Amino acid sequence: MDTTTLAAFLALDLLLVFTPGADWAFAITAGLRDRSVVPAVAGLIAGYAGYTLLAVAGLVVVVASSGTLLTALTVAGAGYLVWLGWDALRHPAEPASAGPEAGAGPEAGAAGSSRLRVMLKGAGTSGLNPKALLLYFSLFPQFIDPGSGWPVATQTGLLGALHMTACAVVYLGVGVLARTVLRTRPTVARAVTRASGVLMIVIGGLLLVERLGS
Repeated sequence: MDTTTLAAFLALDLLLVFTPGADWAFAITAGLRDRSVVPAVAGLIAGYAGYTLLAVAGLVVVVASSGTLLTALTVAGAGYLVWLGWDALRHPAEPASAGPEAGAGPEAGAAGSSRLRVMLKGAGTSGLNPKALLLYFSLFPQFIDPGSGWPVATQTGLLGALHMTACAVVYLGVGVLARTVLRTRPTVARAVTRASGVLMIVIGGLLLVERLGS
């Protein structure tokens, strides 16, 4: 696998990662709710790590080619996104640095912003996103060369590692930027959180319509 192929993959992958979607919405919301966006991004990456392992094992093709499994995954993922979006609308986030006890308010405590719960939400956001499965299924094969001398599993793992690295850098930047820019603007922060919630609900609805209507 030469550097030209890796560079071409990374350029296309970054274009997709920079496109706002459910991951962006979750990173923004986490940046506003919590003192650190690291657990949220770690959760998102954990979801993609699961897809990478599936791809390395060759199971992505099996799942993607099964209408029943793909439909079940889509419904579960869409429902989860709608639930996250509705939760964001009901409990719009306050900037974590808005007070002297940053992140120690009700949104960071009993409201469910513990590091573990944030990580699990992040893993669910990316891990239940059928678009991620299709990304691994449709994009990866275009950059894998069985005759390159590298095992296909190794090439797949390398591409997965590049994708996870790109996601980590971009989503950390998104979360930190949201928290930094909006820390002194609670009204705007609530509006951004609600907008992120609406985006999650819309994406979830579109996924349901697209899959169940096909």
